[in-house]
Amino acid sequence: MSKKLLIAGGGIGGMAAALAAARAGWQVQVLERASAFSEVGAGVQIGPNVTRVLHAWGLQEALRAVAAFPDALLVRDAASGAELGYMQLGERAQRLYGAPYATIHRADLHQALAAAAQAKSQVQVHAGQALARYEDQGAAVQAFSVSQTWQADALIGADGLWSEVRQGLLKDGAPRVSGHLAWRAMLRQADLPAALRSQCVTVWLGPRMHAVQYPVRRGEWLNLIVVTEGAPPENPHGWDHQANAYELMARMGGACAPLRDLLHAAPQATVNACVWRLWPLCDRAPVRAAGEMARGRVALLGDAAHPMRPYLAQGAGMAVEDADMLGRCLQQADAGTAPQQLARYAQARWARCARVQARAARNGEIFHASGLVRLARNAAMRLLGARLLDAPWLYAY
Repeated sequence: MSKKLLIAGGGIGGMAAALAAARAGWQVQVLERASAFSEVGAGVQIGPNVTRVLHAWGLQEALRAVAAFPDALLVRDAASGAELGYMQLGERAQRLYGAPYATIHRADLHQALAAAAQAKSQVQVHAGQALARYEDQGAAVQAFSVSQTWQADALIGADGLWSEVRQGLLKDGAPRVSGHLAWRAMLRQADLPAALRSQCVTVWLGPRMHAVQYPVRRGEWLNLIVVTEGAPPENPHGWDHQANAYELMARMGGACAPLRDLLHAAPQATVNACVWRLWPLCDRAPVRAAGEMARGRVALLGDAAHPMRPYLAQGAGMAVEDADMLGRCLQQADAGTAPQQLARYAQARWARCARVQARAARNGEIFHASGLVRLARNAAMRLLGARLLDAPWLYAY
């Protein structure tokens, strides 16, 4: 008897879940709202905890073909340009954690997962089919899209920050607006002055702001994100708004010359008509119990379950970890025991995800510190360096 899984959402989390479930022997239907896949132009960092899973799924060569593998993490003061902290990545990450630290374009990661999932005969993806509502009927789940009714033994909500599945399950309203805005640009390194090119992850810390840059696409492109504090667009729904470059430059008046030079070079180093895109950052409070991630035959995954601020670079990573654990649990399940295994999945994941959510929010406060707190942060980073920047509890998972 076949075991049928329905996944709402075909993004990174949804395709990771589809691949993991297919590997566990389930028939998978993925409902994707968009008529075609179109991951936006932004990068993600994937630590050893994530690359270890992707390698186990057979994606090592696919990652090597599209990702970058930075040499180091460098932290600098955004106002003075001074180096505050340094940690080797590269061989050190491989030696300590058994997997590399990688940086990758979101679309490339999504494509690798989608290709691997759709190579499985058990996976079918249905574009233009947004899940409208569902019913957990006890013995099965019935779901309704715009033009079809779907029947499955379990439903996974991987439909992101504004998840319809979450609202059906928890009815807890919209996510909270953080008051932080991420300005994103993707720059071709060959078009940058030589002094601005980089194969490192560099974090610039300043009062009420920070910036992050790192290589993607085999190091040929540079992903740049500047996070400032301020009012979001009138409609914070979604994460890809047109941005006003003049407003960003006005907010960065106190930045040091190297950072200002990089921002000013952006228009000459991109093929996009609009250099900057704006992402209003939203999240939710950390998960409080397993029941917030699974009930009955329905479970949540990724941003639908535990949306977080990007200050630990683990949003996509937690979705991949979720999918891995989901696959492990589904391997032990049949149609009748799906609720028990979804509960096991939630029990295994909720506390770790809550810790990452909380740590990410705390990092945002530290990154944007001012006054005496900023001085103490800088002193601690200079003194402790890699001991402060490393996260064995996270990467060794």
